[in-house]
Amino acid sequence: MLPRLGLGCMNLSHAYGVPPTPEEGLAVLRGALDAGVTHLDTATLYGGGRNEELVGRALQGRRDEVVLASKGGMAIVDGERVIDGRPETVAAQVDASLSRLGVDHIDLYYLHRWDKSVPIAESVGALVEAVAAGKIGAIGLSEVSVERLREAQAVAPIAAVQNEYSLWTRNAEIAMLEATAADGVALVAFSPVGRGFLSDSVGDPTQLVEKDIRRPMPRFGAEHWPRNAALLPAWRELAAEAGVTPAQLSLIWLLSRGDHVVPIPGTTSLDHAIENQAAASLAVDAELLARAGELINHDTVSGPRYAARATGEVDAETFEDAA
Repeated sequence: MLPRLGLGCMNLSHAYGVPPTPEEGLAVLRGALDAGVTHLDTATLYGGGRNEELVGRALQGRRDEVVLASKGGMAIVDGERVIDGRPETVAAQVDASLSRLGVDHIDLYYLHRWDKSVPIAESVGALVEAVAAGKIGAIGLSEVSVERLREAQAVAPIAAVQNEYSLWTRNAEIAMLEATAADGVALVAFSPVGRGFLSDSVGDPTQLVEKDIRRPMPRFGAEHWPRNAALLPAWRELAAEAGVTPAQLSLIWLLSRGDHVVPIPGTTSLDHAIENQAAASLAVDAELLARAGELINHDTVSGPRYAARATGEVDAETFEDAA
């Protein structure tokens, strides 16, 4: 059973804004552990392996305090993001993750993306062998559909599915939320605060740094941002009415979606990590949570979550396909 909240570690090495220095990132991780965070999520991809190394440093002498999750099947190769689900690649990446993390086992290891040129049963088969060897404790999948989950479950038990889920990304509600609940599978929600939108921390997207992964995302572009930004005043008012921060309200809403839903917000700030963690112990009236869902949802948010290339790389259900 995963803790109700985790810490997504990606931001400490790349993706949003300018990442902190390794020493600053280490201070955030150690402080988060001191504050009671017990679930850390990293990946082969993040920072080209540097994130796993950073997490490994933070866990020295503290390995038994956390559920440690990482991912393989997607990596930086010669400066490019490469999805490779061949069994030999997945097996090699498990070993490399163990080495970078400095641990003898990883509690939960995900196939980060389904390589559409490789049957998912073959990729999962490599993780089955890693479980048998004691290298990983359980198998997860990321950015997959229920169809792919079923194919993987025919090979091995799947402990968790990590898909994007938040008020502003509702794809999981098409089928995955119900399927994971029925099967006793954790639904680990990445980007639970809408890539900063729901924490009211984006400001002007045109000012995002060049390498910020949000720059090519349609919802932050000139066509869609004005409509999305128009939701924020009412969102701020709802959080104030609830007596919580906007980020906490978004996390509390997610936690209300089911006991199996596990948000993993990321941050570069220790104060924000502690703020996020506190959401697990806060209560908000169900009627206010319902109003939050009515304010920010698939119909009120403008634009797809990914641009064309990234959309083609994922397998999770889309509203276009469900229509």
